[in-house]
Order: sequence, then structure tokens, then C-alpha cells
Amino acid sequence: MTIPTTMTAIDPERAGGPELLVPVTRPVPIPGDGEVLIRVAAAGVNRPDVLQRLGLYPMPPGTPSILGLEVAGEVVTGSGRWQAGDTVCALIAGGGYAEYAVAPAAQCLPVPAGMSLTDAAGIPETYFTVWSNLFERGRAAAGETVLIHGGTSGIGVTAILLAKARGLTVIVTCGSDAKCDAARALGADHALNYKTQDWAAEVTAITGGKGVDVVLDMVGGDYIPKNIASLADDGRHVSIAFQRGPKAEVNFSDVMRRRLTLTGSTLRPRPKAFKAAIAAALEREVWPLFASGQLKSVTDIVLPLTDAAQAHRRMEAGDHVGKIILAT
Repeated sequence: MTIPTTMTAIDPERAGGPELLVPVTRPVPIPGDGEVLIRVAAAGVNRPDVLQRLGLYPMPPGTPSILGLEVAGEVVTGSGRWQAGDTVCALIAGGGYAEYAVAPAAQCLPVPAGMSLTDAAGIPETYFTVWSNLFERGRAAAGETVLIHGGTSGIGVTAILLAKARGLTVIVTCGSDAKCDAARALGADHALNYKTQDWAAEVTAITGGKGVDVVLDMVGGDYIPKNIASLADDGRHVSIAFQRGPKAEVNFSDVMRRRLTLTGSTLRPRPKAFKAAIAAALEREVWPLFASGQLKSVTDIVLPLTDAAQAHRRMEAGDHVGKIILAT
């Protein structure tokens, strides 16, 4: 196929509100060594995109200013194992809200059989994040219990599905009874409405006073001491975001006495080799669970790329269950 020289993209000129997310014309990117060029069918919308739009999430050096951390589509310029015509989904450092995007070949994965490209666009960012944090850093294992905050967010939905597929008991917190119902429908064993319930007390009751083995936390702030109190001895607390702030007061005598692990990570600035290793682990350990039907992509809504502002408004309102997708 003939590759055009320009494309439509969402590349806000300054930090600010969703109204800045208007279509613009940009050059089609040129892949470098070890990279593929993808004709984007769809791109996933993630909270880091909102933070970048607000000027609160600095881009790694050399990253496109075009928003978007994950895409699915057709390879038009291949590299490595990928040839023109292959359909892939990919984790990228930026540039996804566009008709074409460049991705490291090692960060591309095959679209699971039978899955649409729009659904596949919502897989990479959350699965890379959940696998590397819950299962690698958090060492979550079959038979353990995990507490997941934000149970119906993209991360939360992925964490529920993957934790259940790997034999864990799942407790989640959500912001409404309807979202709690949705989380249970996805497989969560217990769903707690943090607006009407004392979730920390409920976790203690559910676990018979033992506590959970792992907490996957994207809230931060005043949740952190409650999370620590909710951990079992030798428990692991994994931070991946801090919607209520990055600071908390922690009693480290409790951490020491109960042999707790406090850890966390951010994915975007990690080296390509690290992300390639996660991609390989996902294809080996997780992709077969899509083929067997144990995992699925959960899409909240699909909007046109030109409606990126509406997508961000929905993300900020917190009304979504699963992934918000932009289709080109």
C-alpha cells in the first residue's frame, strides 16, 4: 500500500482542558531500526493521557507529543518478526491518537484470535501494567487474596480478570453500587462501595482478620496507611498511581514487624528492553488465556478519533467500566 506523508492526529498545542483535543495534520512518522509502522485502527485511552493533556505527566525524551500509549492495527512497514499485513496491538511511549504510529517491534503482540482491532487496542497498556506490577513486583500467586482499588477502571478490570484466571481471590473497591455489581459480574469475589462502606473494616472482616496478601493501589494519599493496615503479614503493597496525592504518613515499625514490602513503578519511562521482556512474558503466560476464553477485552465505549475530547471527559467523570477506545 502507498503510505501517505501526512495524517490526522490529536496533538494539543498546550496544556489544558479536553477542548484542546482537536484534529490536526501531522507528518506520518518514520520507523527507525527495530520499529514498525502501524496503520492505526484504534487507540486506547488511559488516565496518563489525561495527565499529559493537563501538563502533569512529562514525556520521556524523544517521545511524540501526540497523545496515546497503546494502539492496534495493521503493520505497513515491518521489522523483526512482523511483516506488512500483520495485525498487532502495541504498547508505545506516545503517538497513538493518530492514523499512523511507530512501535518498537518487540513491544507488539499478535491480536488474539477472534478479537476485533478496537477491542485489542485496549489490551496493551493495562496488561503490561498489571502483569509487571501485580505479578512481577507484587508476586501475586494462586491461592492468595488481592485488594484492587478502582475496580471498574481499565487497570481494575484487567486486574480482576487476570487475578481470577490465575487463581486469586479478588476484593475490589468501586465508587457506586452499580460499579460494584459490574465488578462482581467480571469475577470479583467481593466488591466494596468506598462511598458508603468502610472498605478497610470490610477487608478485615472478609479475610477473618488476616488481611490481604497484595494491594494494587492507584489512589495513594490517605489510602496508603489503610492499605498497609489491610495487609497480611509478609504482604506486598504495589503503588501505580496516586490520584489522592503522592504523600502519606507510614508507621515503619508496623512495616518491619509484619515484614511488609512497599513497592511500585511507572511503566512509560522504563527502557525498551524492559518492556520487551514484559511483552514476551505476556505472550507466553497470558495470551493463551485469551485463546482459552479465560480472558477477554472489556470495552466501555468506542468513539471516533475526532471525538477525543468526549473520551477524555468520560475518563475524567469516572463513569466508564473497562476501556475507552478511539477508532480512526
